[in-house]
Amino acid sequence: MECKPRILVVDDEPQLTRVLRTGLSSHGYEVRVAADGLSALETFGDWHPDLVVTDLAMPNVDGLELCRRLREISTVPILVLSARGEEKTKVEALDLGADDYVTKPFGIDELLARVRAGLRRAKTESSTEPPQTILKAGELLIDLETRLVTVREREVRLTPKEFDLLLHFMRNPGKVLTHRALLAAVWGGDYVEQNEYLRVFVGQLRKKIETDPASPRYILTEPWVGYRFNSDER
Repeated sequence: MECKPRILVVDDEPQLTRVLRTGLSSHGYEVRVAADGLSALETFGDWHPDLVVTDLAMPNVDGLELCRRLREISTVPILVLSARGEEKTKVEALDLGADDYVTKPFGIDELLARVRAGLRRAKTESSTEPPQTILKAGELLIDLETRLVTVREREVRLTPKEFDLLLHFMRNPGKVLTHRALLAAVWGGDYVEQNEYLRVFVGQLRKKIETDPASPRYILTEPWVGYRFNSDER
């Protein structure tokens, strides 16, 4: 019998946690609830969930501190629940190790989709298969051995930094990547404030790989936060 994926929901609003518990349980997940980060850490150590859904504003240990502490001990996917207007805090949570976020108010279908994506990524990352030499998303393909990039079987010439940026996107499909995280990963820690670098290079990449750069299919903008790479087939 296949085990149900375990999800730990962390929020101090009882009404919301009841809704989340009901919605997630009805879709085949085993759910436990914690009212703050401190009790969440205790439950995490005893129960070992497959994914954590957490609010940011909570008593005792808040969501930001919870993200930081979880990342010290685990690579478990963390999905943040964020109220509107918390863009700065949302970015900080992602920089501290959260994988994704959902803005309140949200629909249960959106939350379920983000949960499925987080669990898929975790399963892929924990796979013991040999490292991939070919990365593919829709009609976009990267050959890591030859550094060849093709779109619709047509070769696309990228600069070294464009290639590194695209590679980072494709290795993190569906994940919200903050401006700072992208700059640190591709350019290094000294460049985390150089958002203009990112705008220029994302613009160049879109011109080369997107059918319509003004309405991108692969590199999607997350306003005020960063970007998300869409690898879903169309």
